Amino acid sequence: MIFVTVGTHEQPFDRLLKCIDKMVEDGKIKEEVIIQKGYTDFEPKNCKAKKLIPYEEMQKNIEDARIVITHGGPASFIAPLSIGKIPIVFPRKQEFNEHVNNHQLDFAKEVEKRMNNIIVALDEKELENAIINYDNLIKKMNNGNSSNNKKFNENLKKELEGLFNGN
Repeated sequence: MIFVTVGTHEQPFDRLLKCIDKMVEDGKIKEEVIIQKGYTDFEPKNCKAKKLIPYEEMQKNIEDARIVITHGGPASFIAPLSIGKIPIVFPRKQEFNEHVNNHQLDFAKEVEKRMNNIIVALDEKELENAIINYDNLIKKMNNGNSSNNKKFNENLKKELEGLFNGN
């Protein structure tokens, strides 16, 4: 299953939903697609879509999905990262009246560069490529959220073991 979320921003995000719906129609996506469409005007014909989804259902969809596709809102792509999934991020763009500026684009590209744990698709062709080649793309990436807590705990454990072992 593929889960797509556009968040709750009041501007529509037809470009993303039309691309996904067309890929299903053309047989490029063969699995079930569930979409949280927010205030998007476009009604997908080939996917299940709801305007808004309760938190528990969103979490279940993220957990059950093979691929999670989000807009560029950090909360939306942090959710799959927090459970070790690499999301495809398709940022909203000002030029298409999807947001007031390009902060989603700028932020997503920076996270991709620094963390290597999200796939940023800048246009419909890149999105299609990311979906089709998803399994191969994620093999070269950091899995999920890079946790400083985990690193700290590992280093602390080594230090404590050294103290107790007389090192």
